[in-house]
Amino acid sequence: MSTMTGTLGLSEEQTHGLLRTAGLAPSLHNTQPWRFRLAPDSIEIHLDRARQLRIADPDGRELRIAGGAALYNLRLGLAGLGIRPLVTVLPDPGNPDLIAILRRGGTRRPTPEQQRLLAAVPRRRTNRRPFAEVPVASPARYDLTRAAVEEGAWLHLVTDPEQRSELGNLARQAHQRQTADPDFLAEITAWTGREPGRRDGVPASAGGPQPLPNEAWVMRDYTAGTGRVGGPGFEADPLIGVLSVHADGPREDIRAGEALERILLTATVHGLSVSFLSQLVEVPDIRTRMRRLISGTRPPLAVLRIGHGWPIAATPRLDAGDLVLPAASTATADDTSIDEEALR
Repeated sequence: MSTMTGTLGLSEEQTHGLLRTAGLAPSLHNTQPWRFRLAPDSIEIHLDRARQLRIADPDGRELRIAGGAALYNLRLGLAGLGIRPLVTVLPDPGNPDLIAILRRGGTRRPTPEQQRLLAAVPRRRTNRRPFAEVPVASPARYDLTRAAVEEGAWLHLVTDPEQRSELGNLARQAHQRQTADPDFLAEITAWTGREPGRRDGVPASAGGPQPLPNEAWVMRDYTAGTGRVGGPGFEADPLIGVLSVHADGPREDIRAGEALERILLTATVHGLSVSFLSQLVEVPDIRTRMRRLISGTRPPLAVLRIGHGWPIAATPRLDAGDLVLPAASTATADDTSIDEEALR
């Protein structure tokens, strides 16, 4: 555990709370692949390549999305402390794992929406259990799509029956392909069904049931190695949302992560639950077919299952002190980099 110090004029206690907020972001199988370096005038966000899932995510796309989600929480936490964050994304071409630097850009009161979203951070869950057969109301749907647009992304809610049917078929094909790969199964098993006491990964208590063969949707996010639990099956008609951005590339992956977290927190504010159909973006040719099905232009980066779920416990988290990297001996960023947050 590294020594925690204050940053950006914050106390040690405030800094600890800020990193705790950032560390509650979602990540593939709760790998928590982010680390932070603190300086008096900046916070750096680094990716932890040791936590990359090399089989499911060989290109690091989902790794960068997770980093973007942590970046959004960090922005939100600073806003809650009355600080306007100045964000530089990918400031060092020689270090692609340094995904962002945040500096203090003055003071500004948080908006009511920012306050609601910040309050939702510790309540957000990835709910892998079946949802109720209750439609998501129109105001919530509007707010979810608006959340994506305001972060420079797009959330396509799949309402066309033919699109939904084909997307379900693609999900089943991707699931079958992945589960036929022994290396994939070994990787997912290493991060799910973990014993009590671990602070990362998905514990068995958080896993959903394995879907039955005749169910309309195959939910990949159950806990590997577990049998079917009692209770109802998965809902036949979940709301499916496809998150996409305007182009491929590391910068857009990070932007998608920021949008993803804002969508998830917006869903939490509305009392909704969300889980992921990750197999649809992890199998390359399936992702290409889904792209053609949904938009034809924008690359899809996440597929969300949204609905009304029952309360579940939080997954474990690393302590904020374990997320801090040692102080750097030299500067790692070019001070002339563009302030991306000011351009949003």
